[in-house]
Amino acid sequence: MEYRYLLVVRFALFNIVAFAAQFAGYMEGWLDGMFEGATFLMTLGIFIVFMFGLIACGTKIWRTSEELNDLKTGMPGPESRAGKYLAELELHDGESRSIKSQMVRLKLSNRIAIVRHTANSLVFLGLVGTVIGFIVALSGVDPQTISSAKAVGPMVANLIQGMSIALYTTLVGAVLYLWLIVNHRMLASGTVNLINTIIDLGEARVRT
Repeated sequence: MEYRYLLVVRFALFNIVAFAAQFAGYMEGWLDGMFEGATFLMTLGIFIVFMFGLIACGTKIWRTSEELNDLKTGMPGPESRAGKYLAELELHDGESRSIKSQMVRLKLSNRIAIVRHTANSLVFLGLVGTVIGFIVALSGVDPQTISSAKAVGPMVANLIQGMSIALYTTLVGAVLYLWLIVNHRMLASGTVNLINTIIDLGEARVRT
């Protein structure tokens, strides 16, 4: 029972370290550029999507961990996926049990797909931010006034703002994608363990 919530502990430790590293970067001033104007709005939107994925992942890791704990005691909840599978198992022959086990694999694998889709969306949002940043940067460039000393200053400022949006959104999208995909790997590993445990327990009950 010492390792009942090992999956949850791994999830918690990894994210505590990741948030601590993020806070350290903020204290060092490495993230100051993200809190300016339109850059802040773009990166905030990406971060909100990331937090949705992280919360969804954490919820599913907790649920998977609880189901694994129940299976280890041999008494899964009647409303859980494992409980329903085991309750129906004795009513089917070998071929039907094989089909049932494949259905369990598909349903449990589909349950975690939203986390992977959310992680992938972070990359696309970062790329969208990159495009928007270049549009902002280039929208302030006027070839007709580029030779005017007075016009150079505003154009350079606009160019810097656009490049800031482009670079920060790309960086944030990529880093948060890697962060969330590591969590997804932990969830996927726990889900595979859950699927194998359900099927092994079902076959053991049939044989007895």
